[in-house]
This record gives sequence, C-alpha cells and structure tokens, in this order.
Amino acid sequence: MNSDRKLFLLTNDDGIQAPGLRMLIEVVKHLGDVLVVAPDSPQSGQGHAITVNDPLQYSKIVDNGKEYREYSCSGTPADCVKFAINEVLDKKPDICLSGINHGTNASINVLYSGTMSAAIEAGIQGVTSIGFSLCDYSWEANFSVVKNHVLKIIKKTLANLNEEISVLNVNIPKVEDEREIQGVKVCRQAKAKIREGFDKRITPMGKEYYWLTGDYENMDEGQDTDIYALSKKFISIVPTQFDLTAHNKINELLNWTFNE
Repeated sequence: MNSDRKLFLLTNDDGIQAPGLRMLIEVVKHLGDVLVVAPDSPQSGQGHAITVNDPLQYSKIVDNGKEYREYSCSGTPADCVKFAINEVLDKKPDICLSGINHGTNASINVLYSGTMSAAIEAGIQGVTSIGFSLCDYSWEANFSVVKNHVLKIIKKTLANLNEEISVLNVNIPKVEDEREIQGVKVCRQAKAKIREGFDKRITPMGKEYYWLTGDYENMDEGQDTDIYALSKKFISIVPTQFDLTAHNKINELLNWTFNE
C-alpha cells in the first residue's frame, strides 16, 4: 500500500456482503488505501466476543496490491480487527471504520454491538475508530441519503486525530432525504435498557425452544443524550471508552473499610 496515503481499516458485524459496509467502502475508497476485513457471515449482537476455541480462517476477495484489499474472516468483528492489525497489515491503520450498521447502536445497545466492539477493539490497539449505525434494520435500508454526512464526519475526524479521542459511536436517524437531518450533536449515552422476554415455542418433536424478545425502555429524559438527538433527527456522536471503571464511585468504596 502507498505509504503517503491514509490507510483505512474497514469492518462491520453484518457480514462482508452487507449493504452498509458496501456504502462505507464507496465513501472512503477515494480518500486513501483501504483494507476491508469483515465477518464472512452476520455477527450482530456478538459484543466483544473473540474466538479462542476454534481456528480463524480468512479468504481473499480482492487484492490489487496497492490501493484496495478485501478479506472475509470466519471470526467475530473483534477478531477481524485483531487479525487485520496483527497479521494482514505491516503498519497500523490511520483510522478504523466499522459499519455502517443496519440498526441503532445508541444507548445500551453499545454493549451488545459487534459494530461498536470492533471500533473499541481498534481503540484498544491504539487506532482511532468510528462505529457508524443507521437506525434502520432493513437489509434494503437507504444508505445513500446519509453518504455525505458520513464522509464529513470521517474527514473531520481525520483532521483532528489525537490520543484523547479514540472511539466515536455515531448513530444516524432513519430519513428519506438527507435534508431531513437537522445536524450533528455530540451527546452522552442515554440511560436505558432492554426489558427482555422469551417467546417459548415447541418443535414438531415436542421439544421447547425460545426466541429472545424485548422492549426498549428509555429511563433518561435528558436533552443531551443520543436517544434525544436521534428523536429530533440529529446525528448523535458519543465519545466512547473501553475503561469501564466507575471513577465517581471509587471514593465511596474506599469508605467501606474492607481491611477491618
């Protein structure tokens, strides 16, 4: 790959053939050299799972030796990033882009998201990353209407690369026309959860099986959250970290006097 050009690593959790990834490739192909390493099948909801009990396999799809390479991988989104950085590339990428996901990864969804876990894995590896999600779960989602907004966010991030901002969670509202988007808001993650249930069914052989179901429950009325921004047709950007320490609780726990 040309060392004078920016190097992009692209991945996702919907699989190598997902329309969202195809659109993301089209957005960045003219900006620099591109390496795509994505799961060979959908991996939604895998979170930060990694493959430890099975071998990883990968297949070359495109390799022109310079500007564009594309591989599918049998592993999870986090596996794809680890494999790309440690095995395929001979230098770290300038930026990792994950997505564009089919469906929201705002609020609590970030914990379950393979899309965001890939971005976070890149951050762990010292690479600035962005996870992009469109709030439309349809395989036929219209990604073309958000193309210009995605490009602007990528360019702005490239112009401001620094160690203090390493992972961005970008969610884009579902719109029919890009002019419906009201702008971009930097937000915090809304406090919300999924109230789970299980749909119990019976196989023809009489055995029970279950489908996970659930309803999204927003417990946050703040107007500075990602959920609020999306409800007003703004793109939400949440700076995200992989340090899960609740720093504001440390002093309280120190008062528990564990060593008495």
